[in-house]
Order: sequence, then C-alpha cells, then structure tokens
Amino acid sequence: MEFKLHTRFPSELQAEWNDLLEQAITHVPFLRYEYLETWWQTRGGGEWPKSELAIITASRDGKLVGVAPLFQATNRDDQPSLLLLGSIEVSDYLDLIARADDLDEFAAGLLAFAAGAGLPAWKMIDLYNLFETSPSLAALQKAAKGVGWSYRCEILQQAPYIPLPGDWETYLASIDKKQRHEIRRKLRRAQEAAAEIEMRFAGDPDRLEADIEGFMTLMAQDPDKAAFLTPGMREHMRLVMRCASKNCCLQLSFLEVNGEKAAGYLSFDYLNRIWVYNSGIDQRFAEYSPGWVLLGYLLKWANEQKRAGFDFMRGNEEYKYRFGAVDRQVVRVVVSR
Repeated sequence: MEFKLHTRFPSELQAEWNDLLEQAITHVPFLRYEYLETWWQTRGGGEWPKSELAIITASRDGKLVGVAPLFQATNRDDQPSLLLLGSIEVSDYLDLIARADDLDEFAAGLLAFAAGAGLPAWKMIDLYNLFETSPSLAALQKAAKGVGWSYRCEILQQAPYIPLPGDWETYLASIDKKQRHEIRRKLRRAQEAAAEIEMRFAGDPDRLEADIEGFMTLMAQDPDKAAFLTPGMREHMRLVMRCASKNCCLQLSFLEVNGEKAAGYLSFDYLNRIWVYNSGIDQRFAEYSPGWVLLGYLLKWANEQKRAGFDFMRGNEEYKYRFGAVDRQVVRVVVSR
C-alpha cells in the first residue's frame, strides 16, 4: 500500500471515498466524505477550535483502499493526539474506512506511516465511537503489538436500536404488552382530539430553512439542549441538515397541532434504516404526548416503508427501550507510542 497525508480535504477522492465506504467494515452516514467535510467547517460546532487536518489515505495500484479520516489536536486527556474526524460529541459512529480483506495491512501501515509522516509530535491515536464489534479493534491491537505500542479499549456508552420486521402490527406484538397498549392509546387519543394533529416531513426546499430553525427552537426548550446549542453548534446543525437534504437522506419530521410544531425528530434515512439524530418538544402541547405520538408515527412509517432498522444511536434514555430497542455499545480505542 502507498500511504499519503492530506492536510486539506481531497475533493478529487470524494467519489472513490464514498465508493470504498460502501464496501467497508463500517458503513454509517457519519463517514461519508460530505458529512466529514461539513463537520470540519465548524470543527464539530466548535468542539476542536485548535486542530489541524491529517487525513491519511492508502492506495494500491492507483486505487483507494483505505482512509483514516484524522485530525491533530490536544485530546481530552491533554495529550497531543490524532483523532477521527467527527469526534466526539456530534458523530455517533466512526471508524477507519477499509475493506475487511485490507484492514490488517492498512492498520499496520497506518501506524508506521503516521509515526514518520512529518506530523507534529503526537503521543496517541485516540479513536472514539467505534462499534464494539468493529474489526478495527483487533486490527489495531495487532498492529500496535507489532511495533511495541500500547493498546487500550474502553466502553463509552450504549447505542440502542430497533430491528424492524417491516409490518406495524408485527412490530407492536414484539414489544412489552403495557408499552404496546400505551402506544395505541396515545395514537388513538391524537387521532380523536378536537385539535388537528398530523405528522409532516420537511421536504419543500422553500420551507427548509424555516423548518431547520423551527426544529432548533423545539430543541432549545430542553435546558440541556439549549446549553448545547451554542452559536457554533447551531451553525453545525444547519450545515448538517442542509448537507443531508442535498444528498437526499434528510428525514426532518414534525408533529403539528393546529399548524404549530409540537414535536420534531431529526433523522437520516440512509442504507434502508432510520438513524435518529436529535429531537425536540414544545411543552405547551404536552397534553397530546407529542414526542411519543411522533415517534409512534415514525416507527409505523418505517415499518410500512420496509426499513430494516430504527437506530436511536448513542444514549441509554429509558424511552428507547420502552419502544423495544436492544443494546449495542460504542467504544474508545487508544493506541499510544
């Protein structure tokens, strides 16, 4: 493999990057070229203001076979490090980009190249938000052992998801009886309410900017999310939603009560599954349980549209399990020299 360091986004590799991702060990929306390029514009909404791009690619016979989408920064342990673009807070799943058959060679070559690529001194490769089942874990452990470096892996948090059967009634039958009854009751109450209640997907380009701002207004009603939505983070969210819309994978949905936004879900409709990114609720409409009702409508829609899964991504909030989610975990891998 021939390795190369990129200190700017290699636009000439965008198509090859995304083609490789489709065959890679981990295929998630947060590893697409356009998403990571968007993330870099705001450094994750201001999470990494002092950072330098350090993307490392590998090719064989002129064909792209590996991407380590990295940047340099001082990590949370106050150590000079190489981290994955997208780290840490706003990109739920990350990884190296390579096919399974190339992974061991790519991981070993990556460590050797990064050590001698002329990068400013770094002490560790600090990789957040990998699936605990990612083949990268074993490949990096093997590569680290081969050069006498240390390897450490720690569990970060849960990432619940719902496998979908493709049928609404079959899905309901699979969850707890009490929860099934509660979902039916709340949906029926919304349908029978005197107010006009309906779900709407944001799809009109002329309304997109208003819908983006309306969604963040819903988010900001939660004090924790209001604190999260700094000016930099608001700009990041705007850019991500515009990027997803441009690439036809934005699912921005609202439950509207008499034409007013009562709840919203920001998700990605990608790879035949729904990736739930964030949500917001207007407490003025609490009597209608707008968050639960909208989530019920979205799960019904996803089943009817034969989506294979409904991924809540990181966070172990109770409501996810009440809707039938099962756990996975994401981890942090640290390779130190």
